[in-house]
Amino acid sequence: MTEIQTENQMRVVLADDAVLLREGVRSLLEDEGISVVASVGDGGELLRAVAELRPTLAIVDVRMPPTHTTEGLEAALAIKRRFPDIGVLVLSQYVLREYATELLSTESVGVGYLLKNRVTDIDRFLESVHRIAEGGTVIDPDVVRQLLTTSERQNTLSTLTPRESEVLEAMAEGLSNRGIGERLFVSVSSVEKAISAIFDKLGLQAGETTSRRVEAVLAYLNRE
Repeated sequence: MTEIQTENQMRVVLADDAVLLREGVRSLLEDEGISVVASVGDGGELLRAVAELRPTLAIVDVRMPPTHTTEGLEAALAIKRRFPDIGVLVLSQYVLREYATELLSTESVGVGYLLKNRVTDIDRFLESVHRIAEGGTVIDPDVVRQLLTTSERQNTLSTLTPRESEVLEAMAEGLSNRGIGERLFVSVSSVEKAISAIFDKLGLQAGETTSRRVEAVLAYLNRE
């Protein structure tokens, strides 16, 4: 049967050497009405598929053949450098902070880093896929929580109020101001005030809001 695609239908390339996971994600996406235009098993195939098909989004495993170290991450970063408008969602088995920060440091839109077990939460996984495809940023909540654990980071962020810390954590997960407000049951204006205070306390100078937002998250992620 020939698949009928609409002009605005999301188109995805999947890259994972684990066939069962890859096919499971394919099934989830296609049930959502998302077109999976290619499904590949290594970084080289991924880059060729993206260059040829120009999808909306690439979903990429961090570790792929031949060395199963960072081939997927390197391919994801290459995609963002060459095709900045294509969203990239990296999936990982483990919490690896440097991968999240390196993706955010590309200074481009539409990036995400999730743990693979997040795929089992179908609604949240699909929400993340849509958010990244629309240019948003998504960082796994477990990664965010781990980043708050060391003493130096706690000292650096100790000037933030509990509410500001909650807002910054939600920012790192990629939530919009409205999304943060809905999670924390506060108004959008309260969220905006908290974000402004965060910028001030982290020493981020006035400028383009989106850039300062990314800088705040990077400051949050990069603490040792």
